[in-house]
This record gives sequence, structure tokens and C-alpha cells, in this order.
Amino acid sequence: MKILYAIQATGNGHIARATELMAFLQRYGTVDVFLSGSNSSIDVNLPVVYRSKGLSLFYGNRGGLNYLKMMREFAPLRIMREVNDLPVEKYDLVINDFEAISSMACRRRQIPFIHFGHQASFASPKSPRPASKDLVGEWLLKHYASSPNRLGLHFSDYDDFICSPVIKQQVLNAAPVDNGHVTVYLSHYADAVVAQALEQIPDIYFHIFSKRVTRPERQGNLLFLPVNNKSFTESVIKSTGVITGAGFETPAEALFLGKKLLCLPIRGQYEQLCNAAALEDFGVTSIAAIDTGFAARVKHWLEGPRPSILVLRQSTATIIGKVIDQGLYARIEKESGAGKLFPAF
Repeated sequence: MKILYAIQATGNGHIARATELMAFLQRYGTVDVFLSGSNSSIDVNLPVVYRSKGLSLFYGNRGGLNYLKMMREFAPLRIMREVNDLPVEKYDLVINDFEAISSMACRRRQIPFIHFGHQASFASPKSPRPASKDLVGEWLLKHYASSPNRLGLHFSDYDDFICSPVIKQQVLNAAPVDNGHVTVYLSHYADAVVAQALEQIPDIYFHIFSKRVTRPERQGNLLFLPVNNKSFTESVIKSTGVITGAGFETPAEALFLGKKLLCLPIRGQYEQLCNAAALEDFGVTSIAAIDTGFAARVKHWLEGPRPSILVLRQSTATIIGKVIDQGLYARIEKESGAGKLFPAF
């Protein structure tokens, strides 16, 4: 079987998940990767055959998206050329992890594909949302890479097509300990903003993973470390708790390990507000922004209870088996003329 795995690379989580899944996918055939996006900060050890700048998200320095840079990078003519050039028809199965170009290419050629990953879970109205819905955010989650064939990942089984998070083997095999430090990854804030807040808590040691540094840098009670998937995971395993955005992979792993978790959703990213709403059920604290009261809130969080532990309902092998089964079924439906395809693009 020839498999095309299209990955959204605007953040580290999608790539980390794909790296973990690759060995499982390769049991079923040859896997080619289409990597779309340009602002991941971890090494890519994947069989990348096609690359694109894609439709990337860029972050500012104070907790939100950099809309000006996103507009400058938007290139509709390039995107449509890449839609035309991507040979999705060569593959027996196309797996789409919230990636727009491959989904448009499949629609144009009437090729079925599997929408797989965390964002696929938002096709269900049962997946948690914040108290105030964002209509544009809802539309993007449901239509950006939508397919009638889907398998979602989420913290809980909110619907029958939603499975457990994919947890790295390094985490699954870990014996978590508490060495007293707090692991921090806040890519949507400048290092100086994070440092100014956390240096006010001198009795706590913080590991701050930064895109700016290339080697460890000590600053009082703060240790700045370059972003690296393995060393970041090791820091989490040995931490008291984790301060990060309200993404999916890192919060899932922190909950699985039984760590305290403090989330700061990226401003303007509706998916993160949805995740924060889901994390409330685990007893996770979310804070809107780093402000003058942030240090006090961190102290209060550290003194509070741990959240509920995330229990996996399916293994990674089982999840990939479901993806393959859905792909084969969609292919059979297409060949028989009974498949749920798309309106002409």
C-alpha cells in the first residue's frame, strides 16, 4: 500500500505525533510525507517527499497571533499551484492531519481521504467548546480540512469516532519523578516577558524552552534551553508541573504523567480555547495572559492539587489500525460508486 501522510507543520505537536506514528504506519506500506507549514521548531525525522510553506500561523511576543506576518506570507497563487501539482491520485490512502493543500487536491480529483488528528474531533458538537463560541473559529475547525471519513483524537471519548491522544513511547515507558522544577514552553511569548514574570518566584527553578537559544543559558532561577523534543519530554517527566499553551500533545502527556498543568491559550486561536474548556474537566487551570498578577497565580497553582490523570482508551497500534480500516473502506466505497465524496471543487 502507498500512503500519503499530509502534516500541518505550523507547530511542534503535529510533527511530534507523526514521528511517533510513522513506524506503525509503515507496517502497512510505504509512507510519503507532505509537510506543510514553515514555523515548527523541532527536527523533522520523517520521510518527507513534498514540502510547502502552506498556510502557516505566526505568533507575536505577547500571547497572540501575528496577523500582519500571516497576511504577508499568504500566497494564493502558490497555494493553488501546489494543489494542482500534489499527486494525491498516486496513493492508495491519503491521511490528512489538518492540512489544507492536500485536502483541496483530493477534493479537486474526487479522491477520498481520512481527516485524522485532534482537529478532526471538532466535527462532533459533543467536543467541548468555550462558553462563548467563535463562528469563524468554528467554521475553520469544521471545514479547513474536512472529510466525511474522519478519526479524531481528544482527551476523552466525546463521540464514537474519537480516540485517545497519541502518547510518545518515551512518555509511555517513563517512570515520572518530581525533581522540583517547572517545565515551561510558551512559544507565543517573548523570552523577556516570560523571564520578567517568573524571576519573581526565585525559590522555584524553571526550565524554559526557547526558540531563541542554541545552548543552555542560566539566568538566576531560570534555565533557558533550546527546543528539542527529547530533552523537553525528559524535563516534563522529571518536573513538578508544566506551563504551556492550551495545545493538545503536551497537555495530554502532562496529564498522562500526573503532572500539574497550567495553560495559557494562544489569543485568537479558537482551538486552544476549546482545549482549555475540555481541560477544565480534568481540574486544569487556564490563564488568559501573562500580566502583573501572573507570578501570584503561578504560586497559587503550585500550591493547589494535581489534575485528574489521563487514561488511554486505545493503544497507538489500535488507533492506526482504525485509520487503515477507514481508508480501505473509503477506497472500496469509491470504487463501487457508493462513497461519500465531495462536491466538485
